[in-house]
Parts: sequence; structure tokens; C-alpha cells
Amino acid sequence: MSLRIACQMDPIDRIDIRGDSTFALLLEAQRRGHELFYYTPYDLALNGRYLIARGSPLKVEDRIGHHYHLGERRIEDLGEWDVVMLRQDPPFDMAYITTTHLLERIHPSTLVVNDPAHVRNAPEKVFVLDFPELMPPTLVTRNPEDVKAFRTEFKDIILKPLYGNGGSGVFRVQPGDTNLNALIELFQTVFREPFMVQQYRPEVRSGDKRIVLIDGEVAGAINRVPAADESRSNMHVGGTATSTELTDRDLEICATLAPELKRRGLLFTGIDVIGPYLTEINVTSPTGIRQVKAFGGPDIAALYWDAVERKVGKS
Repeated sequence: MSLRIACQMDPIDRIDIRGDSTFALLLEAQRRGHELFYYTPYDLALNGRYLIARGSPLKVEDRIGHHYHLGERRIEDLGEWDVVMLRQDPPFDMAYITTTHLLERIHPSTLVVNDPAHVRNAPEKVFVLDFPELMPPTLVTRNPEDVKAFRTEFKDIILKPLYGNGGSGVFRVQPGDTNLNALIELFQTVFREPFMVQQYRPEVRSGDKRIVLIDGEVAGAINRVPAADESRSNMHVGGTATSTELTDRDLEICATLAPELKRRGLLFTGIDVIGPYLTEINVTSPTGIRQVKAFGGPDIAALYWDAVERKVGKS
């Protein structure tokens, strides 16, 4: 099956192909003989009934510094393509939300992965709130008194933006830290929405596990260990990827999530697990594909396209 695949992503010249999951998906799609068309979110437009994108035919090569080749720029009606990969990174702001409204107009006649309506309704730190039994103690608020009472109860806490990504703006506040009030004021100034407060889990020193699921099924996992001087395990802030094994608790979490992921059309997701707790469900542009393969795990890009081809074949 040869598919016509459009990829909505951030500027391809800025990605680091050594760890970029979108690039891994593009490589596998090209290997299978699929046609690729590349455009950025800013190139998307609705003209009457037609959802169009200004972009370019794309060829990719797994070679640093020479990883992409663009054809002549042109306008395409995305309704005539088989698949749109929604792979732009957050911030999950109104610009992002607007693209999901636009893409919803062609889905599922054109398969958009992940389903744009459910991407819109399932931001990472909000969707996870549907599963409080799997999470560490968590508070979503803008009220300083709520935060102070939460720290009084749980002592060591984490503050993070509700719509952030990649560990940006995540702070650990330990017992006795006199910066809490100033930090709350900062969050209230920078963010209009509530923010998230969680109990700090010391298990993070052993790693924050990223588990990748394809159509609700476990596809692979890596562990991300924070640097000695960091509370965050994200690799772009110094976290180190290591191999990992899934525990019974990990599998229990995945089995609990699977029916809802499938129901929502969230074909490619990445969940974060610290110790026995689920902390995030990543649906916008999950990562981890190349890291899993580098540590001897499955080729998740191949599993992704197997699932997409099955879905297109049924439509």
C-alpha cells in the first residue's frame, strides 16, 4: 500500500535527527515507498470547504546536516491526501488548538494522527487527570492558599505549568524553601490558567520512565535519569536515557489507559511513569522512538506505520 502522507511539523531544518521521533517516522514512511509532503502549522489555511497547505515534497536522509531535501513549493488540498501526521510540538496554545479545529474538517476521510479533536481535548497534564487513581497527589489551582496547604500536607512538591512541555518551567520546592510565595506570584503573572502542583516523588532519582503505546498497545520504553543537579529528567536538560524493563505496575497503568486511548483515536502516545505513578499522557508529539530502538527495543516507527496502514485500509 502506497500512501500520500502530509506532515504538519515544526521547521525541519531545526530538528536534531539523532533523537527526533518525527524524523524516525518520516524515514520509515519513505522506506515503505509512501509519498511525503511537508508543511509547518503557519502554512495551513481553510479556503471555503478546502483545507489547504503550502509546502513541499520531502525526501529524508539519516545524515546529520543533510537530513532533508525539499521539492518545489506548492499548494495542496489536504482532503485529497491519505494521512496527515500532526507532529508539531507544543506550546499547546490557541494557535495549536486552532490547527486541530481546521484538521478536524478533513478527518477521518483523511486520517489525521492523532485524531485532532481528541488531541485538543487531551492536553498532557489535563487528560491524565481522568485517572487520579494512577497519579501521585495532585492539585490544579491558581490560589496561593491551596498551594501552601498542599505543601503543608506533602512537604516536598513540584510546581509546573498546566500547558508546558519538555520540563520547561518545572520547579521543585522543598520543605522550608522560602521562595514558594515568589514562585506562585511568578506563575500567576506568566500564566492566565491554573497551574499544577504535585507531590515530589523521590523515585525520580532512579528515572522517569517513558512508555510508548501504539493504538493502546505497549510498543517500547526507556528510562530517563535526571542529572545530579536537576529534578527534571528531560533529556534536553541533561537527563540520560537508559534501558528499562516494565514492571507489573507499569503494565497495569498501560492496560487501564488502553481502552480510552483507542476510543479517542490516540494512535501514538507516550506516557510518563515515576515509580508507581503516572504523571503525564503525551498525545501532541510524543517522543522516544529513536531512543527505544538505540537500546535494543522494537522499531516503533514500523509499528506506527503498520497501525496507520491498517486504519487507512479499513476506511
